[in-house]
Amino acid sequence: MLVIPGGLANDTCDGVTRRDLLRVGGSGILGLTLGQMFSLQAAAENAQAPAGGPGFGKAKSVILVYLQGGPSHLDLWDPKENVPDKVKSIFKPIPTKLAGVQVTELLPKIAQILDKTTLIRSMSYTPNGLFNHTAAIYQMHTGYTTDKVSPSGQLEPPSPKDFPTIGSNIIKFKPPTVPMLPFVMMPRPLQESNVVGKGGAAGFLGKAYDPYLLYPPGDDMDMAKMDRIRTDDLQIRDELTATRMERRATLRDTIAKGMPDLEEAVAKHDLDEYYGKALGLVVSGRAKKAFDLSQETPALRERYGKNTFGQCCLLARRLVEAGTRFVEVVWPKVANSDNHSWDVHVGLSQRMKNQSAPMLDAGLSALIADLDERGLLKDTLVVAVGEFGRSPQRGVSTSGNSNTDDGRDHWPYCYTALAAGAGIRRGFVYGKSDKTASAPIDNPVHPTELLATIYHSVGIKPETIVYNHLNQPRELVKGEVVSGILG
Repeated sequence: MLVIPGGLANDTCDGVTRRDLLRVGGSGILGLTLGQMFSLQAAAENAQAPAGGPGFGKAKSVILVYLQGGPSHLDLWDPKENVPDKVKSIFKPIPTKLAGVQVTELLPKIAQILDKTTLIRSMSYTPNGLFNHTAAIYQMHTGYTTDKVSPSGQLEPPSPKDFPTIGSNIIKFKPPTVPMLPFVMMPRPLQESNVVGKGGAAGFLGKAYDPYLLYPPGDDMDMAKMDRIRTDDLQIRDELTATRMERRATLRDTIAKGMPDLEEAVAKHDLDEYYGKALGLVVSGRAKKAFDLSQETPALRERYGKNTFGQCCLLARRLVEAGTRFVEVVWPKVANSDNHSWDVHVGLSQRMKNQSAPMLDAGLSALIADLDERGLLKDTLVVAVGEFGRSPQRGVSTSGNSNTDDGRDHWPYCYTALAAGAGIRRGFVYGKSDKTASAPIDNPVHPTELLATIYHSVGIKPETIVYNHLNQPRELVKGEVVSGILG
């Protein structure tokens, strides 16, 4: 929680302690200050050095639509015909805006905006250890495999030693240019069973680069939770005015100038700049306004879908429009669970048809079309992907899980991602899967290569070095840019 002090105290003339004065925008839960959030290092120079190649630096913002749980590519993006019944989707293929390209009947709205996107039908990797959700989620977000996977497939909880999630790396090297939250994650954490948040934090970069977590109250089946967004931490309390806040900033400057030794000691940290950004974020009200979905017309909100996922997609557009650099919309259901989770070991036919696919179809199609209509897609990169696909044969165990005839198990060897905007080729299919969608037969794309392409798109060289908790050099990601999807 970002705290704007407003209670009475005796340390200063207007009743604010010096500690509170320095905690403008602090996080009450994590003990952070908003100033830390903006404490961006000079090492960014190497990351932003000129680089060649199509699409470099085209993206001002990124929206990652993370479909945790592992959607079935065969039942959504890559249907196959003339295959055995156990392989073939129960859903009919339909034509799209791209000649000769089909998706299933579950995606009629996405079918009509594919001319604005690239479908990558050759995502593929061989997992490290058991290909459980958490290990795959961690790799997809950080570009690195985890060191520890238990016999059950579960990982250890998040740690400060973890590799940073991609959004944290991006805001380190490409901070926003306006007073706006740099990185927002919503509406729930990445999760498998009791492992919560693995792969979704700044790790060894430090908490200053963690995302702003927008987790409205309500369980995963509460479709109206986005109507209860609370952003009290992004506004000035009623008893404070912008003038009083700015006066406190002047007081801080006066105190600092009277303590030259302290000023010299912290000079390298550019605290004035960071404090100014923190104060500007709160006083401007920019972030608070961006979160106000009531500013949108009822018709547009319906177009996105009046559910958690759809409203998150709409909010993502509002956030990048206001200047947020990286937004991650996490599928609003824990990875290994029932109902509208993508983890369809059982009940695939009803769960996908009646729950998950209609939300995906409306929300993602509206997001891409809306960005395009507003002229924002040209510099906003949208990527929709899960941690893996589903097994080509229904009812077969590939990960130790039990599966019914109406279910598919985990399958990291071949699946589909969608990308759009910011230099991504429009109306294009990259890569090709074999006749049963079991493996790529053309242009395989590893998750690390997808991450490298995202870094490239925002103008950061993927091989840029960061230093971990032991001060050891590490590349942002060890992967080649997928130049074939860039215009």
